[in-house]
Amino acid sequence: MNALMDAVRAGRTSELPGLLDGMTDAERRAVFPEVRELRKELRADRWGGQARRAYPALQVAGAACQTGAAAVANWLAAADMRWWQAPPAVLIDVLADREPDWLADVVHRLAQRPPSARVPYELMAGLVRLSACQVPTTQAYVEGWMRHMGSVWQRGDTMLARLRKDPHLPELVAALFETDDVGGTLQWPAEDGPDSWTGALAQLTAEGALERGVTVHACVARLLRGGSTADHRGFLRLLKALDLTRDEERARTAEWLALAADAPSVVAAHAQSVLGRLALDGELSARLLAEMSSGVLFRTEKKLVRSQLVLLGKAVTRDAATADELLPAAAQAFGHEDSDVQERALKLVERHMKKAGTEARRELALAAQQLIPTLRTRAFVSLDAAPVVLEPVVYEEVLPPAPEPVRLAPAPESVAELAEEVGALLVSGGDVAAFERTLDGLVRHAHADREGLVEALGPVVARLWWATADVEQVRESTYFSNYPPLHLVLATLLGKVRTAALHAAVVQGTPGQTCVHSALDRAFRARISEVAYRVRTDPLPFLLSTPTWSTGLLEPDELVERLDGYRRLGARPSDADFAQALLRVRRGDRTAAASAAERAAALGTAEGTRLADWLASGGPQLPVGWRRTPHARILVEFDQIEELQDDFPREFRPLGRPVSVYRDRWHCYHWDDSIRPHWLALLPERRELVAARILRDLSTVAVEDTRGAAAVLPLLAESGGEAGDAVHLCVAYGLGARHEEDRLAAVDALLVLAARGQLDTELLGADLGTLVRGGAVKPLRLADALRTAASTGANATIWGLLRHTLPPLLDDLATGGPDGQAARSRGLGELLAVAAECAERSGARGELPHLAGAAARRGSSRLVTQARRLHGALTEEAAA
Repeated sequence: MNALMDAVRAGRTSELPGLLDGMTDAERRAVFPEVRELRKELRADRWGGQARRAYPALQVAGAACQTGAAAVANWLAAADMRWWQAPPAVLIDVLADREPDWLADVVHRLAQRPPSARVPYELMAGLVRLSACQVPTTQAYVEGWMRHMGSVWQRGDTMLARLRKDPHLPELVAALFETDDVGGTLQWPAEDGPDSWTGALAQLTAEGALERGVTVHACVARLLRGGSTADHRGFLRLLKALDLTRDEERARTAEWLALAADAPSVVAAHAQSVLGRLALDGELSARLLAEMSSGVLFRTEKKLVRSQLVLLGKAVTRDAATADELLPAAAQAFGHEDSDVQERALKLVERHMKKAGTEARRELALAAQQLIPTLRTRAFVSLDAAPVVLEPVVYEEVLPPAPEPVRLAPAPESVAELAEEVGALLVSGGDVAAFERTLDGLVRHAHADREGLVEALGPVVARLWWATADVEQVRESTYFSNYPPLHLVLATLLGKVRTAALHAAVVQGTPGQTCVHSALDRAFRARISEVAYRVRTDPLPFLLSTPTWSTGLLEPDELVERLDGYRRLGARPSDADFAQALLRVRRGDRTAAASAAERAAALGTAEGTRLADWLASGGPQLPVGWRRTPHARILVEFDQIEELQDDFPREFRPLGRPVSVYRDRWHCYHWDDSIRPHWLALLPERRELVAARILRDLSTVAVEDTRGAAAVLPLLAESGGEAGDAVHLCVAYGLGARHEEDRLAAVDALLVLAARGQLDTELLGADLGTLVRGGAVKPLRLADALRTAASTGANATIWGLLRHTLPPLLDDLATGGPDGQAARSRGLGELLAVAAECAERSGARGELPHLAGAAARRGSSRLVTQARRLHGALTEEAAA
């Protein structure tokens, strides 16, 4: 047994089969405790050289020395084994003497593991061969089989030849259709033929190795089931390779109808083409074609809708008797969101209207009510029908309710509850409210019961690297720069940061930061470092700066109560904590501020006097700002704010210093988007200051196609203070973002500002026009964002923006404009479409500069048709 363990420790895997063959079952069971202890030893340093050397041999020994099938399967598929696995041939060798039923049990247990367990397919296939059991059809086994078939090849070999040799081909192919996320593999390689999956499977079906009816049915059923885009493309490619006959296509009419209506566009297009061939050959009834149209004409993909209208036109031309059924079906497109689709449908109806009977004409007249006003009038003339007189509807703007800030709950009362919240915050990151509440709880319990708090936190932080590190290894600067700020306080509580280092951080601050975010970051981290230092040297009873509301705002009466509590306890406030409290305290409500100022002055303390003066000095001072235009961007600069210079700690004074586009831009390391909500909570009544410092970051989502920076926009809109140039430009860049989630965040921010009565539509609209002209914002992206906002019911708001965005773009169109105007004009049609929709729905009237010229242009391009539509809506005297 010593020889066995020596070989395992040395990693001599190839020697183990010989050593194990000479051992009885009892001897193997006797040595297993030593194997298990070695595993525990290696787990402590699983990435070290000893572990990498010994783990493959350990896996073999553990599998051979256990007798239970479940235990062996768990051992082979264990998480710590998957990185340094033994060769499958060796494992099969040491297990080959077991009973077939036992081997079958093991392989089926292994196959049930998720693919992430990385159980080698070669091992599972070898055990299936030894046990002669039924082949597993789990996701892990099927994926492994597909990878194996794609990677094992010899000169002159093909996928087709390898599949022919597989004894379990029918079972595994049947399972393939039930397995998710295999579409990407099915599409490899891109070329068709015997070396591709689709080509090989189609050939095997043609040869009879796979039953054709079963394969075709499974393929169509797989497309009906849905899944990822890759799966749809992969199985559609296979379906095309199977080359269905006309009888097979006709027999699956119901499936094609379902796919045309609900499947992803690439699959729906194929189903539409199959049904179209059947319809034009007279093998699809008019009723079924009308049913198909009901599903397709309400899809958002314009190509599918246009193709369906073309198909309906061809069908009516082929057989005039179908007009009564098919023209009302085509008229369903009158309600499509795209006016070009509506016009196409109307042209189709006009072309074949004489073939329709009286009842069909009545249906068409009713459907015409859904058309946009200009097309509606035209439709009633064409149909020779009297327009339905409707009661005039007064438009009412629908905006979401303005979000209300949430009051922070008190800090956790027990150390156990606090430890749970610390754990949750470390995992999720949390929001400002969770962070502030947890930080205040740590301060309170460190003052009241430090030992109990440390004991409760032990298991929560045990997996953090600094929890087991020497004090000399833990540098406080690491936490200021790269780690979430709560880590510094936790490491301080557990004695992992030297007091001298904490004191140096408080005294020296965080010098050397020169980017535009430095002022925000220095102020935020100054409070954390001072709190950590006081936790070690002179614990605070509680924090003064914990906000009252989720936005970071602190009620003045609450701050006065906290200062009174400090006075009664004889506690010395933290300078940084008190400075943060001053920046957070509400001063916009002058009545509440004046009342609190009197109470603060009566405290008779230096902090009370300072708070009274601060509250009595008026509302927050607003900076003097101006714009800069570096390249395609528009950025904002601010002058100095004097009230943020006097009587504030050194690390807080940069908050009020000038913001420069050209000076404050280098050596930035603030890449973590999650810190931005905390910056907003620094200055909850001065969001313009924060917006100016993150404006360049926000511009990158539109100019450089980055992702994620716009996530802060809804919080920016919910924050307090003036919404000026910087805030509106942040929203403008977000509306032109490359990624949909960023545009949606900008739409949320726009609607919140509108609901709060803080949106300047003229300012934002003009900024958008300038950014589109300069190329910073692409009109197609902007149109998508504004259409989303309008769909919530904010039509008048969006029209208010676009009436200031469109004139300079239309002027450029008429005069030739700057370079690149031709490219931008391709998206101008979409902006005009959104504007027309909003004008029609909101009842907007009046003239728009340069619109008449665009509407008078010749042609039928998207730009021209939508310009005419908007011009018609704005000049219409009364609703049709």
